[in-house]
Amino acid sequence: MLQNLATKVDPTDRSAQLIVHSGLGGGTSLSMQRRVHDSRFVRRYFVGYGLDVGGGQDCLALFVELFPLIRNVINYDAPQGDAQTLANVDDDSFDFLFSSHCLEHMRDPAEALSNWIRVVRPGGHLVVAVPDEDLYEQGMWPSTFNADHKSTFTICKKQSWSPVSVNLFDLIGQFSHLVKTLSINTIDHAYRYNLPARFDQTGTPLTESAIEFILKKL
Repeated sequence: MLQNLATKVDPTDRSAQLIVHSGLGGGTSLSMQRRVHDSRFVRRYFVGYGLDVGGGQDCLALFVELFPLIRNVINYDAPQGDAQTLANVDDDSFDFLFSSHCLEHMRDPAEALSNWIRVVRPGGHLVVAVPDEDLYEQGMWPSTFNADHKSTFTICKKQSWSPVSVNLFDLIGQFSHLVKTLSINTIDHAYRYNLPARFDQTGTPLTESAIEFILKKL
């Protein structure tokens, strides 16, 4: 969906033309293998009007039939505005926010997450996935698999090899007055830890190399 940046994002807008692309999908497509078997996504998290931040061609809107309580999902990517600020999205305007592998592209992850929380109504959920720095970057920085990555992420380490590492305990802790943390999980579905050479395992049909955190806005 293409919008004028001066136009406020309307959660009920259904004008987007969805295109299914052939070949391997991205993080959202890979995650569908597990999400559709988890009743929390079907009955609690993906409910009502949603905003998919950074969805691009691999957006949640392509899978809405699998989550019958979704009323609509707006795919918010570069044509719609800056995901860092969501300047054209009103406060408390969406029932849920989903973002798969976008936060690592933001200039300031804390500022971005603050705005992502802002646009979700109280009682709504945020489902955010980021690359796990060890599973995805595999000890190398700058990233050899995605040159646009600006941060790496870990759940909790005393010390990281990455000069731009973000500790999710510290990041999310900044917003404990605004959200309740429901889960922070390493998502290593089908990850092969014993391969002799490093390569991007998310380029295979099965493997996730991520951390997922789920927040409920207070």
